[in-house]
Amino acid sequence: MTDTATLTRSAGIERRGFETLGHANHGWLDARHHFSFANYHDPARMSWGAIRVWNDDTIAPNSGFPPHPHRDMEIITYVRKGAITHQDSLGNTGRTEAGDVQVMSAGSGVRHAEYNLESEPTTLFQIWIEPTRSGGAPSWGAKPFPKGDRTGKFVTLASGFEADVTGAGAALPIRAEARVLAATLAAGETLTHEVGEGRHAYLVPATGAIEIDGQRFAARDGVAITGGRTITITAIDEAELVLVDAN
Repeated sequence: MTDTATLTRSAGIERRGFETLGHANHGWLDARHHFSFANYHDPARMSWGAIRVWNDDTIAPNSGFPPHPHRDMEIITYVRKGAITHQDSLGNTGRTEAGDVQVMSAGSGVRHAEYNLESEPTTLFQIWIEPTRSGGAPSWGAKPFPKGDRTGKFVTLASGFEADVTGAGAALPIRAEARVLAATLAAGETLTHEVGEGRHAYLVPATGAIEIDGQRFAARDGVAITGGRTITITAIDEAELVLVDAN
């Protein structure tokens, strides 16, 4: 259950400290769960709007997730260090490196495997977002997103909005009313983000401490933000941010 002594709320901004996250260590996989997942169950952390899963995974070298099924979920993998190699029942294969993103729309059903074939541990965020409708043909895609292109600003990595997935620098498409964003900030740099009325945002600094509207968050803390506000993010250290804005 959530340790309320280490959880704070301020004006619609809730800190979910790294130390309060669900934890499972399987040897080859050391996982932290921002939301209820597998054997970790917290009724207060079932989802945040359409955001259902945010796992902070460390996968040992030459190991990984063997083939397993999914359906009716948008699964986004943000690689922080190392690389992940994907295989699925559609015949897709691909290797996604640090800073890059892969998206799998499970649709009516797909089997996939994710392996760390590198000589070092791979760290990643695995994010699941509930789709706007069930069924449909499954799909997979991956794309590099150079960190230098995100300096001082949010860049859209994956989106369910048509304007974001067309043209130069297009985001990867997902089947949800959501955007997955990332930014890098130098120490002392400030960035704002507007969360629309009725929407839900969840932010995790992959690296670096940050401050949001006067509240401090350490690297790998979760930040749950209710809609109808504009937040101001200030980097205390050099920081790498990942944010999901969903319905």
